[in-house]
Amino acid sequence: QVQLVESGGGLVQAGGSLRLSCAVSGLTFSYAAMGWFRQVPGKEREFVAAISWSGATGDYADFVKGRFTISRDNAKNTVYLQMNSLKPEDTAVYYCAGRRVFTYRDYEAWANYDYWGQGTQVTVSS
Repeated sequence: QVQLVESGGGLVQAGGSLRLSCAVSGLTFSYAAMGWFRQVPGKEREFVAAISWSGATGDYADFVKGRFTISRDNAKNTVYLQMNSLKPEDTAVYYCAGRRVFTYRDYEAWANYDYWGQGTQVTVSS
């Protein structure tokens, strides 16, 4: 059974930083591209960042470029999202997502991800 467990969310002031982690089990992690998405009530889930199975390629939504960094540690089966210069509009539930082995194209579409975590709340106060 595949499990993705996010952690690291919380309350932070604008301009602050948080690091989200997603621990993955039940999947050949080093073969799986991973992504982070976020969602606020009443809105669709939106793409934040994605990373290829090797970690060699990372892609970002325009609204987080230069502020967020996605990374992974295949030895620990964990993917991270370092979030700096946080803004109130970054407030959302953040979800970790995984794909089947060796697929990366169309990484922005949430429907292309096969496995999801339960989400972690990030709240940025002004």
